[in-house]
Amino acid sequence: MEINPKQNTKSMENANQASIYKLLIVGVVVSMVGVYLRFAFDSSMLSLVSWIILFLGAFICCKAVFKILGS
Repeated sequence: MEINPKQNTKSMENANQASIYKLLIVGVVVSMVGVYLRFAFDSSMLSLVSWIILFLGAFICCKAVFKILGS
């Protein structure tokens, strides 16, 4: 019989933290704003800004995922 079950790993404990879910939600919302701005108006400058916002949101989401996996 195992003393430490595999379900109670450090990664599983970190995955249940509310701060990680908040970070994921912020990343998704920022990405959605970037996508909306990309298709909302037709301006080259706004298009560039929207791509930057989109990649910033994707970076935030990846940061949250790697925070879970990096334990």
